[in-house]
Amino acid sequence: MTLPGLALFYAGLVQSKNVVSVLCQHFGIACLMSILWVIAGYSLAFSQGTSNLIGDLTKLFLEISPGSNVGTIPEILFAMFQMTFCIITPALVIGAYVERIKFSVILIFSSVWLILVYCPVAYWVWGGGFLAEMGVKDFAGGLVVHTTAGLAALVIAIVLGKRKSFSKDSLSPPHSPVLTMIGASMLWVGWFGFNGGSALAADYVASKAYFSYACRGFTWSIFVDYY
Repeated sequence: MTLPGLALFYAGLVQSKNVVSVLCQHFGIACLMSILWVIAGYSLAFSQGTSNLIGDLTKLFLEISPGSNVGTIPEILFAMFQMTFCIITPALVIGAYVERIKFSVILIFSSVWLILVYCPVAYWVWGGGFLAEMGVKDFAGGLVVHTTAGLAALVIAIVLGKRKSFSKDSLSPPHSPVLTMIGASMLWVGWFGFNGGSALAADYVASKAYFSYACRGFTWSIFVDYY
């Protein structure tokens, strides 16, 4: 979903001179977040901590027993599946600072944000934390992914402020609506895997999650066409 779906989605929206930069940002985040997830992210989000706020460090570097399962699948496969959420969440924030932040700063911010924000929230909802104890269900990442990424994007946009030359007359049209459409379509298909895969089984619940996306996609298309 991140590579190449989200990368193409954002690449089509920026100015042509910044396309390569946006693609590099997505690629860099995807690689670095994967490394951090293996080192400590998964352990903080999905190990049994001493409180219901964050996991411990017992699964650093994916220290997982070969026979350990989560639901109906091996835990190592579950860790890989959850890594896809870990990758795309900070990548979603790119839209708030695209064309305005150095690449090195993006990597530093994304790394710190992943450990301090994403991992604790993932534990709250998916890892057995206090929200999970309250019965919260989050198949597609509405809380863990979209809420955290949205708030991070809002904070960054406020800190950066308006663009220096921002005005309705100076706004450039998207570089390539075709790339954006291709990327959005890949995201849409990818979310089938996110929703259905979150059931951790090929069963009735997973199947219903797949079907729901046709309705959502249709609703979105009508909304965009209307406005």
